[in-house]
Amino acid sequence: MVSWGDGRLTLQGGVREVLAASLLEAHGGETCKILSLIETGESLVRYDEPSPTRAGVMVRLSYGHIRIGSFQRLSSLGDRVGLGRLLEHAARLYHPQLGDTNDLPGAFLEAVARALADTAAAWMTSGFVHGVLNTDNLNVSGESFDYGPWRFLPQCDPAFTAAYFDETGLYAYGRQPGAVLWGLRRLAEALAPFDGGRPREDRLSGFSAWYGAAVRRRLLRRLGLRSLGDARDAALVRVASAVWSDNPIGFERLVFDWTGGLAAEGRAAASPERRLLRPESLAAWRRALEGYEPAAPERLASAYLAGDRPCTLLIEEVEAIWAAIHNADDWSLFHQKLAEIDAVRRLYAP
Repeated sequence: MVSWGDGRLTLQGGVREVLAASLLEAHGGETCKILSLIETGESLVRYDEPSPTRAGVMVRLSYGHIRIGSFQRLSSLGDRVGLGRLLEHAARLYHPQLGDTNDLPGAFLEAVARALADTAAAWMTSGFVHGVLNTDNLNVSGESFDYGPWRFLPQCDPAFTAAYFDETGLYAYGRQPGAVLWGLRRLAEALAPFDGGRPREDRLSGFSAWYGAAVRRRLLRRLGLRSLGDARDAALVRVASAVWSDNPIGFERLVFDWTGGLAAEGRAAASPERRLLRPESLAAWRRALEGYEPAAPERLASAYLAGDRPCTLLIEEVEAIWAAIHNADDWSLFHQKLAEIDAVRRLYAP
């Protein structure tokens, strides 16, 4: 499905979305893709952002644009016929594995929950904070989209927020899985008319397990390691979380330094941030990595890993990219960052 933002889109917002979607996809996340970003030449006034500013049109490619909120709207209107049609369409298009199940509402709810558990895991293992996880921004296909006030973490901080208006930390980094589950419960409520008015929250009971499995798989992918089984992989996740939380090392730096596990110890030893790891944290991390083998040893010699720093997308970098565009119409930093992101994509490519 192709969709587009109209002339109310700020060019700055479009630049930010291109960058966020590109890096999240390079890390293996399911996301919409940006086909084009076109400046309209208009001077745009927005009451929630500095104005006037440059306007643009952005074209996205995605599997679909149906959100949990789409179901809520029809449910609130009491349109059971429309709700049924939307359910059948979304299930057939986005979750065809459901087939001719006798419990389509329940099966669909579970399929969406599994997909969004994986989406949340992609955010968490990328150090990504979406910023606004209301039901309008949760796609039933499981794709990330509508990148507004997003951020990538400098260091791991569960309380880190992206949106300036998120004064209570509702959508903070550490709360994202819970925010997704809250949205899924709203989907259960919207589908309740098909089950005698009772939300089928029993279909969401596996969310924690699905999310945990997705985190294990995605962390191993990011570190380029083969699985040693659920128990060992879960222990690795726990230690990684502790190392990230207990040390001021950059979120992406830990992944970069240790991609390949103990086979990368030479790279990790030369890291400028190795001194930021407490001795006990480093010892625990090395023990957790024992026995893990690189999934693709040849990738350890890649040009990306031979560099001296990971590809990051911190807010200071994004602001510098936009400043060059805004002040001098200089897109060189933008294209340079996209090239860096492409190197990450090639590292993880099958």
